[in-house]
Amino acid sequence: MGRIIAIANQKGGVGKTTTAVNLAAALAAVPRKVLLVDMDPQGNATMASGVDKRELENSSCEVLLGECPASAAIVTTPENYDLLPGNIDLTAAEIRLMDESAREQRLKTALGAVREQYDYIIVDCPPSLSLLTLNALAAADGVIVPMQCEYFALEGLSSLVDTINALKGKLNPALEIEGIVRTMFDVRNNLANAVSGELTKHFGDKVFRSIIPRNVRLAEAPSHGQSIVGYDRASRGGIAYLGLAGEIVRREKKMLKESA
Repeated sequence: MGRIIAIANQKGGVGKTTTAVNLAAALAAVPRKVLLVDMDPQGNATMASGVDKRELENSSCEVLLGECPASAAIVTTPENYDLLPGNIDLTAAEIRLMDESAREQRLKTALGAVREQYDYIIVDCPPSLSLLTLNALAAADGVIVPMQCEYFALEGLSSLVDTINALKGKLNPALEIEGIVRTMFDVRNNLANAVSGELTKHFGDKVFRSIIPRNVRLAEAPSHGQSIVGYDRASRGGIAYLGLAGEIVRREKKMLKESA
């Protein structure tokens, strides 16, 4: 059964979509069977996957509203991972779901029908604790938190940890932080190194060893409708995300071995 991982952080501009798209592509290259779910109304993960968000017949909006099954909206990307695309229609879906019963469980129910087909399901969340994010967290087995090593980052992270703990009691008792990914990292920055040290001190092995650097090629890839793995896998960014994918696979193998 596929492991569902939400890529979440209530703070914007920390590399959530970059991590979701590149992690999906890197896991597909391992190879694993991967589904990327775009739950952000901006639809950036959809565009970065080479799919035009303006020309969708069905999307995660219709899936959340129960107007079509997930299987009818999923498309295959040029980089061999599947995509449940999203666009601005998700904002309308969120409004329409406000008064519905079990509104936080819509994504979990929809993915339940296709979960067996995948090794990993990666969900890209919007940068807020919206109903769309709640749906992702209710469906997820784990949360990967991308974060920049900067002054306010630790405060934002502690807020997210509080949110996840609150959700465990109400929506998803199994929800855990899978790991923290340091993104846009500049090794020459003393503050970044200091915050990185604090992260490791407080969260230990929850902090992934793979560090995502600031990298021009990584920034260029989405404009070509590609992940960094498809655009330039030998770049520093490409190597970093392939390393992160390998780390996630090894962690899961270890977890399965320990639970056996």
